Amino acid sequence: MASYALARNQSKLNEIVRSLIMSVMMITPLTILVGVYSTMSNIHATSTYWGMVLVLSAFGLPLVIFLYTNFISSIPVALDEAAAIDGASNLQIFFKVILPQLKTVTVTVIILQGVSVWNEYTYAYYFLQQTSMRTITLVIKTFFSAVSNDYGAAAATAVIGMMPLIIVYLCLQKYFIQGQVDSAIKS
Repeated sequence: MASYALARNQSKLNEIVRSLIMSVMMITPLTILVGVYSTMSNIHATSTYWGMVLVLSAFGLPLVIFLYTNFISSIPVALDEAAAIDGASNLQIFFKVILPQLKTVTVTVIILQGVSVWNEYTYAYYFLQQTSMRTITLVIKTFFSAVSNDYGAAAATAVIGMMPLIIVYLCLQKYFIQGQVDSAIKS
């Protein structure tokens, strides 16, 4: 919904917000690890799944807003105006006119953010300190130590860990490819 407001309202403030979102995308999450960890520790969000969801959602939000804003900007404003003439409110315009057209970009966002979250290592390493909460990337790391390396088990775990992503991509590839084509044509 933030993307809809950014795409449709052409104002100086929206341009500043868009620039701010672009600048936030350029900050590497690793550079602010200490600050994020201390904040999450103060609110008792370490070693919790909701803490990881909160952090990864916050880091993924700028890219998501950027992709949706650019896609919504390519949708003709005439559709909004026609719905408004028919008596639709801004929420109705968004949910009934704009949102159904965002299928391809939504699949693109799901795949890009899904892969990013699935492969997250650093924040999971510091935030999920209990062994029962390890992610697949942390489990693979346990097969390597200073004393010995179990390459076979690490490879088998990596293959098993890749399977859900491959299955999701195969199911959604038609929409993902269409989203890439639409982005290239509309830009």
